[in-house]
Amino acid sequence: MCRTLLLFLLLASPLRAAEIWVTNEKDNTISVIDIDRLEVTRTIPTGERPRGIAFSKDYSTVFICASDSDTVQVMNPETGKILHNLPSGEDPEQFVLHPDNRHLYIANEDDAITTVVDTETRRVVAQIDVGIEPEGMAVSPDGKTVVTTSETTNMAHWIDTGTQTIYANSLVDSRPRHAEFTDDGAELWVSSEIGGSVSVFDAATQAELAKITFAIDGVHPDRIQPVGFEFTADGAHAFVALGPANHLAVVNAKTFEVEDYILVGRRVWHMAFSPDKDLLFTTNGISGDVTVVDVAHRRAIKTIKVGRFPWGAALRP
Repeated sequence: MCRTLLLFLLLASPLRAAEIWVTNEKDNTISVIDIDRLEVTRTIPTGERPRGIAFSKDYSTVFICASDSDTVQVMNPETGKILHNLPSGEDPEQFVLHPDNRHLYIANEDDAITTVVDTETRRVVAQIDVGIEPEGMAVSPDGKTVVTTSETTNMAHWIDTGTQTIYANSLVDSRPRHAEFTDDGAELWVSSEIGGSVSVFDAATQAELAKITFAIDGVHPDRIQPVGFEFTADGAHAFVALGPANHLAVVNAKTFEVEDYILVGRRVWHMAFSPDKDLLFTTNGISGDVTVVDVAHRRAIKTIKVGRFPWGAALRP
């Protein structure tokens, strides 16, 4: 093939738009949303009850917690084909990929353990006893610490990734669901669903810095149940999903004050940003849809129908 023709074909080939991948618990599928078109362009079958989802660092593979299949599935995102399954322990719910792009830390809700899997050898390299019903997982930017939250024990467990042992435990409010380190690694945030709060810890000392609570006019406090959250590109704010309150809270990440609330779909679970973080996509379990939020103007701009009980979300740029 001549060079001119090859260049023409390359230029003529449409570039793939960035995508948001959404796991649908009840349909055993993933809905793929084209960010440019703001619509579902593919529906991909998975194992039973997919929840947590994350891409490898180069986005060549996607990891999916198939909770009721008791496995983490590894998929080729181009073809949607399952390449293989990883041993994960029973009922994997959430996980984090270590910065080494090799080790998955998986919360096993039924076994009260965190399982560490080497994605290259496909072997379990450690199982760490944690509290009852572990769910949330976070990894520090330097990879030295992983945190597991346990829903019934009401704790965040700090794990040294060098020794695969717990070195500290932090009490939080009832039923912790999600955890994230700030981009600089200085703080750990943990949401407590039934406690209705988000706890903020100093990552170096594990001391509690703040506890964020929420109040929405016309919404009973029992319905305000924080679960997933994400930080903006500049780290100045956090968007917090408030579950059956059907709202996001916009929290000032410096003062820990709630600045705004945004109405989204029913039973908002988790969320993912577009590549430029101008748009935020929330998974709304009961209404079976995704709300698209304009971050700068703090308002919902579109609803996208997906599968039944959407749960996790991940960006594929």
